[in-house]
Amino acid sequence: MSTVFLVLAIVSVLCGVVSSVMITMFLSKRGTNINYLLLRIYIIKYVNQYRRITTEENGKVGPLFYSVIVSFILALIFAVIGAILKVSS
Repeated sequence: MSTVFLVLAIVSVLCGVVSSVMITMFLSKRGTNINYLLLRIYIIKYVNQYRRITTEENGKVGPLFYSVIVSFILALIFAVIGAILKVSS
C-alpha cells in the first residue's frame, strides 16, 4: 500500500516540475531573466513573480500558480503517508 502513495508522490512532483517549467517559459517571454543553474532555489521567487504578473494582466492569478502549489503539497502529503505506511508495516 505504501508503494501506491510513493508513486502518487512521484507523479505529483512531475506535475509540479512541468508546471514550474511552464512558469519559467512564461516569465522568460515577459522579459524576466531566469537563472537555470539555481532554478530549484529560485522557483518560489518565480512562482511569486508569475502570480504578480498574471494578476496585473488579467485581474486574477493564473492557473499554473495553483497547479504548482497543489502538486507540491500533494507530493509532500503522499510521501509522508507512504513513509508512515512503510515504517508501520
